[in-house]
Amino acid sequence: MDHSRYDLSFTVDVSGSPHARLNPVPLGDVRLSDEFWEPRREINRKVTLREQYEHLESSGTLDNFRRASGRIEAPFRGMYFADSDVYKWLEAASWTLAANPDPELGEMVERAIDEVEAAQEPDGYINTYFTFERKRERFTNLRDLHELYCGGHLIQAAIAHHRATGSERLLDVARRFADLVCGTFGPQSEGKLETADGHEEIEMALVELFRETGEHRYLEQARFFLDVRGRGRVSGSEYHQDHLPFREQQKITGHAVRATYLNAGAADVYAETGDEDILHALERLWHNMVTKRMYVSGGIGSRYEGEAFGKDYELPNERAYAESCAAIGSVMWSWRMLQITGEARYADLIEHTLYNAVLPGVSLDGRRYFYQNPLADDGTHRRQEWFGCACCPPNIARTLAALPGYFYSTSEGTVWVHLYAEGEANLQGPKVRLRQRTGYPWDGDVEVEVVSGEGEFSLMLRVPAWCEEARIEVNGAEADIPAKPGSYAGIQRRWRPGDTVRLHLPMPVRLLESHPYVLENTGRVAVMRGPILYCAEGADNPDAADLRDVVLTPDAGFSVGPHPELAGMPALHAPASIESLDPGWRGSLYRTRRLPTPNRRPYRLTLVPYLAWANRSPGPMQLWLRSG
Repeated sequence: MDHSRYDLSFTVDVSGSPHARLNPVPLGDVRLSDEFWEPRREINRKVTLREQYEHLESSGTLDNFRRASGRIEAPFRGMYFADSDVYKWLEAASWTLAANPDPELGEMVERAIDEVEAAQEPDGYINTYFTFERKRERFTNLRDLHELYCGGHLIQAAIAHHRATGSERLLDVARRFADLVCGTFGPQSEGKLETADGHEEIEMALVELFRETGEHRYLEQARFFLDVRGRGRVSGSEYHQDHLPFREQQKITGHAVRATYLNAGAADVYAETGDEDILHALERLWHNMVTKRMYVSGGIGSRYEGEAFGKDYELPNERAYAESCAAIGSVMWSWRMLQITGEARYADLIEHTLYNAVLPGVSLDGRRYFYQNPLADDGTHRRQEWFGCACCPPNIARTLAALPGYFYSTSEGTVWVHLYAEGEANLQGPKVRLRQRTGYPWDGDVEVEVVSGEGEFSLMLRVPAWCEEARIEVNGAEADIPAKPGSYAGIQRRWRPGDTVRLHLPMPVRLLESHPYVLENTGRVAVMRGPILYCAEGADNPDAADLRDVVLTPDAGFSVGPHPELAGMPALHAPASIESLDPGWRGSLYRTRRLPTPNRRPYRLTLVPYLAWANRSPGPMQLWLRSG
């Protein structure tokens, strides 16, 4: 396998986009060596991707391609969009190969591509659900059957494989399909189908294919799919984001994954075209999401019905849907907004969502997954090895595989540091090698050293929105540089090898409260330390018969210590109390209100990172705790 194209392994290539402020850094140029992310990425490479390949085999998903090519005779198995699971796996494996040559994984990739390539029809069409008996039905039910969604994931996988390996095998398959799409969809006046898919994905895929090939009609096709939405051509419903033209939408609605994928695609279109109405719509929708329709974890999608956003402040805890794929869609959207604007609020949400909404979706051993991510549980919600609808596992895998590409950006004369973890980065503009030393996210001290390269440039360090008293030192001396929470602190100077900047981010335990309209959280608090959200599990609090009875005092003094069962992750301990339920409630659901007579006993509460819950024996979990 040819690894000579590492310099092209951009996960999202806005390097030539005229309306993007920042430039990407190839993920192969960022090497993590920390004790938080890199062990998870190694598990992703050595365990997760290999076991997912076996699941794709045992579930019949790869056999669907063999069936389509005539290599086997068998019935179709799985969901009608099962092809996309193979494509997401291929993307995850390709990004992994971009940073870590792995001959065995490379062979698995080539075998999977063999099956995909053989299943493509002469006109470029490929979707194994529509092979043979359903051939006449293709492109007849775009609202429900996800043909363009699957095609979008094929394109993204092909681009990742091309950038990682230099091979054009899968890219040729993707281009043939994209050419068919361009010839099929468009204005009715041109004899084409004037509609879009019910599940967005193709938009950002086509823009990235334009970036990869220079073929302008792929960009125009993406813009067509964006513009045709909201005319009632799909369904006319909020569920499909088809209720209004995109530029007129005010609130983020409908299926949460579809919405974030659409917005990511719209951001890609803006980066190439500069259509200000698109950017204004994106900013409105993002603001609505983060201020009224997002969980404290960063999870989105509050309704099981339709895997959808609810109304403003509709954020139930135990019934939170908060699909893992939706959290990933949020990261993808915010990443594009960050590259367009350079605004720290987008990087803040990326960090928060990665730690607290994406990582809970996979077990610590990389073998089990959450589809939904509730914020309270009675012990019955557990991770699964695989799902009949298996969209989340390979989506998590591709996110972890591509993670190094999220850490840095560059712009003219400037290096931007978005995320923090021990490791090195080789940057080309300015040409410099940086080394990070830090115990983040458990420790808030970050040192950035110039290892090689010199010259004048600005170093932009993100000061997280959660940090109130950040300090900066340059070469050991306190620097009088503004370090406002939720901003980038800029240090401009002539740099030489050995120069160091130290960013001090104090991490006191913080108690968060909800907006008063989130009624379920009235009188409750959530606990955070640094970027990490915490929760209480029954496994650590066996003396609490019901975690809903635990009361945390606002001035509780927290202590921090390693958890022996969770790989030494810092656990929090605090004095609390357990309030016994009034016996008068026995046998009653409602009663005439009376003055409370609390009956409390002291209790020592243990909290663990929410990202690590449900990795031990089943038991209850509460994230929002009573306060008083």
